[in-house]
Amino acid sequence: MQVPFGAPVGDLKQVAADLRYQVIQMSHQAKTPHLGSSLSCIDILVAAYWRILRLDPQNPASPDRDRFVLSKGHAAPALYVALAARGFFPPGFLDSFAQKGGHLPEQPAPGCAPGVELATGSLGHGLPVGCGFALAGQIRSQSYRTIVVLSDGECNEGSVWEAALFASAKQLGKLTVVVDYNKWQATGRSDEVLGLPPLREKWASFGWDAVEVDGHDISALVEAMEGDSSPRGRPKAIIAHTIKGKGIPFMEDDNNWHYRIPNAAEVEASAEILARL
Repeated sequence: MQVPFGAPVGDLKQVAADLRYQVIQMSHQAKTPHLGSSLSCIDILVAAYWRILRLDPQNPASPDRDRFVLSKGHAAPALYVALAARGFFPPGFLDSFAQKGGHLPEQPAPGCAPGVELATGSLGHGLPVGCGFALAGQIRSQSYRTIVVLSDGECNEGSVWEAALFASAKQLGKLTVVVDYNKWQATGRSDEVLGLPPLREKWASFGWDAVEVDGHDISALVEAMEGDSSPRGRPKAIIAHTIKGKGIPFMEDDNNWHYRIPNAAEVEASAEILARL
């Protein structure tokens, strides 16, 4: 049964658990990596798709729709399961993930499925395009919002900070960034590969309203995402502190799950863990 938009947070916790299990199944069946990165951003997507984004699954290309960009395209399974659960396409599409001739490529491709706004995965591109979405809405006096989810490692890209300066200069008050700050990137701790801290202060110094939240507290995420009501003003940056592999204790904060693929026993163990949440 689909949980409707606006459902109580208590119901959304179960949605998040269900989506996590689907992501784990997809990784096992398709033999694809990036599982830890997908699990860390599930609660962000649940907060956005069930409480914030004004979208019509039956009319996904509506010009008045809110825009959502998963710039960290390697976490595409998280996006796909959220879209399927919200009714953008049949759940059976998920079985074609990363399969030749299937609907859902390993990283999002243009027009691959309803609700996917653009190709992502080449890190650093999502926010510049998000700025374009927001600026177009501002020029046309449209009220839609644009939310862009970045990875923390993606904040190493210079194009992210160029776009951040642009958004502030153009007063893109309808633009929100959520940084999935799970403290890991491909080869090591994000804060050790490059000096990200203090990340909230960095975004604030670029002219954004910047806040920090627990990225697994759906209520806190919803509260942080709400409130962008003016077509002009300061863009918002939400630094969401998350855990890579969240929800599965033997995966949590273990960067091996950036690459590892769960075996059948690990899928079954994950199902038992998530059933207890």
